[in-house]
Amino acid sequence: MTSYNSEAPVLDTYHAVVSAYSDFLTVAIHTILYERNIYPQTSFIKARKYNYPVRQSRHPKLCKWITDAVASVEVEMLKCTVAQTSVVIHAPPPNSKPLERYVFSTASFPRIQSSETLTTFASPSASDAAGSEKPPDMPLAFKPRPAEIKIFNPPPTSDLPEQFRATLARLSTSLSRLNSLPEDCSFTLAIELRDEEGVDAPIGRGDRWVAAEPGLQKERRRDGDGYRGFEGSSGDTEFDEFGIGASKKGKDLGGVRTTPVRALEAGAFRMEVWIEEGRGKFQAQVEEDDEYEYE
Repeated sequence: MTSYNSEAPVLDTYHAVVSAYSDFLTVAIHTILYERNIYPQTSFIKARKYNYPVRQSRHPKLCKWITDAVASVEVEMLKCTVAQTSVVIHAPPPNSKPLERYVFSTASFPRIQSSETLTTFASPSASDAAGSEKPPDMPLAFKPRPAEIKIFNPPPTSDLPEQFRATLARLSTSLSRLNSLPEDCSFTLAIELRDEEGVDAPIGRGDRWVAAEPGLQKERRRDGDGYRGFEGSSGDTEFDEFGIGASKKGKDLGGVRTTPVRALEAGAFRMEVWIEEGRGKFQAQVEEDDEYEYE
């Protein structure tokens, strides 16, 4: 049985926070693929992570794809532009509709300048305890986002491994209760960017990212202008928290059934995990039942 070092990380920099997230995301992806039978379960080996038994694919090409994909997510995370990452399971072709989404929300991660990812978080001072949150020596030209002026006081060591362990246990339990998927499903990894000015999708710059299908996107409307972004998708309209304008969600976002998994918090590390079951999953099951009934 493979074993990994599960020493509690010191979350004293933003880079350490993102590194801990990437580590957990890798384990979660392997867990999802195993539990949902996306690949034969015999192709997974037993391992331990966070002092918890997990499964890891032993196929070198799949392991490399997951490692490279998570590394690409980490690059975008270090830019403080990612609101959430999701593992999306699609129906087999030619349908290929999204059936399930496993969402890892990092919207509450701190937002800092890209040059400060290795800078140690400041500890609260007496003036901070009194309610002052004005950062010292901040250039006048720099306008921080609300989260950038928060000061975190990370413990020397955290209970993050214990929280990861509890999350994996809850995730495995939730996965075992989901309805089965059709054979030959595929999966992909997607990121959703923050609804903020100056946040651009990493597409067309030599990166591996491509635009998601319209039903899994969210477009924004600014200052009364028309919607900008994807086309050909109907969805719900909502107002974003930054006051930029209304946004329109793709029809496959949110799903028709949501299962909360766990919320984690350790210093600056704040993440929520949940499962969304899409319309396509239940439509596929109805069609499969009908086909079986009338054969």
